[in-house]
Amino acid sequence: MDNTPLFTDDTIVFGLLMLSLGFVFLTESIKTGFWPKFYKIVPGLFMAYMIPAVLTTVGLISSEWTTVSDSGEVTEHSSNLYYVSSRYLLPAALVLMTLSIDLKAVFNLGWKALVMFFTGTLGIVIGGPIAILLIAAVSPETVGGVGPDAVWRGLSTLAGSWIGGGANQTAMLEIYGYNQKLYGGMVFVDIVVANIWMAIILIGIGKRNRINKWLKADTSSIEELKEKVSTFSEKVKRNPSLTDIMIIGAIAFGTVSIAHLCSNFLAPFFDNLVAGIESQTTRNIFTFLGSKFFWMISIATLIAILLSFTKAKNYEGAGASKFGSVFIYILVASIGMKMDLTLIFDNLGLIAIGVVWMTIHALLLIGIAKLIKAPYFFLAVGSQANVGGAASAPIVASAFHPSLATVGVLLAVFGYAIGTIAAIGCTILMELAAVS
Repeated sequence: MDNTPLFTDDTIVFGLLMLSLGFVFLTESIKTGFWPKFYKIVPGLFMAYMIPAVLTTVGLISSEWTTVSDSGEVTEHSSNLYYVSSRYLLPAALVLMTLSIDLKAVFNLGWKALVMFFTGTLGIVIGGPIAILLIAAVSPETVGGVGPDAVWRGLSTLAGSWIGGGANQTAMLEIYGYNQKLYGGMVFVDIVVANIWMAIILIGIGKRNRINKWLKADTSSIEELKEKVSTFSEKVKRNPSLTDIMIIGAIAFGTVSIAHLCSNFLAPFFDNLVAGIESQTTRNIFTFLGSKFFWMISIATLIAILLSFTKAKNYEGAGASKFGSVFIYILVASIGMKMDLTLIFDNLGLIAIGVVWMTIHALLLIGIAKLIKAPYFFLAVGSQANVGGAASAPIVASAFHPSLATVGVLLAVFGYAIGTIAAIGCTILMELAAVS
């Protein structure tokens, strides 16, 4: 099936994404009339995500498409914008947003951040088998299949993705041997459900004060961190010179280059090291160590934290975190263009499993947040550190304040570390639920 969008040239598509972002910021800056009322309900970050999704849905742009030649040959195509945004702009944004971080204040956020992260993990682990049981009661064939075609095997890859990330997802595909011809359907569910959930979280950010009031949450530690960073930023604030801007670029992308260089060595090294482990179970647990993306994000963040103890942090006064925010918004737009809203209506059975699964994850997070009076920030970032990983957890965290992006990364690293073993536990329960 030929589904070529109107614009396939990344140069043109990037221009459309930037025009979308410009439209959002321009309308958000208007103080009278319709727009202030609109953005009081719908956050700007959500619009930055949704407008590209609409452009994809109507066929103007797309992250992936298929062409069919006159001879019937099928060719897969894809845009490079998400790859560039996630591999170059995301680590650069993390560096610039972390420069002014107060690490002690981050640790002072306390135990509730970790509780909400592990609650999110537990929600995914128990959500899968419960979703299978509920959907099986209505449509047994949706959760059926035997051998490599068994749906629970495919759902194991979702568990890996929603607790850890891409490396964990691939590990689960190998462990349980799901039919790779059907694997695209599971990737599709992953994209649709995870993106819908992220959209809901972004909407919630605009209503966080009301949500925190309902949760009776103590946000003092978060406000203290934001206040420290804001006070420091005001103290060193200056009109940036061309030299300042060039040095900010050097710090950001110099660090990104070092992170990529190190990951090019570390990922293959650990991949070979893990491959030499005799126990297959142990090998699968440590699969994430062979991921270049994991090492790239971790090293960039570590270097940025070290730079925060040097005079480099003074470049926050020249707008370092603002440049970081620009990169984050470009990443958000590139993620949005991966979402074709019409796909929600394809393969409704698997989508239903995913929606029920994510709903259980969300309800458990809300329940525990209410119980321990955790702020919405911990709920949102704890969830995305699981479901979205290092690509989206910093986006959600920085929407609260640029200085909080590091918190999202640190929690996402936990997700990588426990992703495969937690997903194996989830899959064992899903298999029991499917055959019961």
